Amino acid sequence: MSLLAGRVAIVTGAGRGIGAAAAAALAAAGARVAVAARDPAAGTAQAERIVAAGGEAMGLGCDVADPQAAGTAVAAVRDRWGRIDILINNAGVIDPIARIAEADPEAWARTVAVNLVGAFRMAREVLPAMLAGGGGTIVAIGSGAALRPMEGWSAYCASKAGLLMLARSLDHEYRDHGIRSLAFAPGIVDTGMQGEIRASGLNPVSRLPRTALAPADDPARALVWLCGPGADAHLGAQADIRDPALRAAAGLAPLPG
Repeated sequence: MSLLAGRVAIVTGAGRGIGAAAAAALAAAGARVAVAARDPAAGTAQAERIVAAGGEAMGLGCDVADPQAAGTAVAAVRDRWGRIDILINNAGVIDPIARIAEADPEAWARTVAVNLVGAFRMAREVLPAMLAGGGGTIVAIGSGAALRPMEGWSAYCASKAGLLMLARSLDHEYRDHGIRSLAFAPGIVDTGMQGEIRASGLNPVSRLPRTALAPADDPARALVWLCGPGADAHLGAQADIRDPALRAAAGLAPLPG
């Protein structure tokens, strides 16, 4: 039997990058997947690719910065499949990439609205269904930036630090009710966001060659494992894809060197 057979998952920011790869990997593991994306066409297209590959999926338009979007998306999933077992809070942005004195305040606030407040709204909306079903898993796509500052990334670092505390708070309040909550640092992955980072020229990450970036399939495979009981040691913390034990357990190759 597939690891996630019978489960229903929502992945935000799933029209491309890590989100799209995670949605495909969860479906391949047996889950029914709601592919939520700010661009409805992108979510629908990814859902269609999953269905064409033999999985079960639905596309959803969902801008997590919109106060109404989370409730609408979760209601659509419950109407379709009657339950929710997994939430991958992946939607995220990095603008403005600028030192604090030059950062646009509205862009700074939108990053917090997407990366942190949007994740809170999604978690809050799925909790009733998860609790009614006896439990569930909520994974926040975190970052090493949650633990240390990076030049030009004050909004991103602050929002990811808050996201880690949100994951810890969910674990603190709901673990005894069957909710598995954790954050996951996926490493430096070849996504559109990395293109923005390279264009900025700020901090050492912007100067990494594209060949040094990991494919999105690696964190996607790790996410499938994190949704299973083998990852319970990471609950209430931030799992890191660079952890050799995690990579081995998730079936990823060791990092070079």
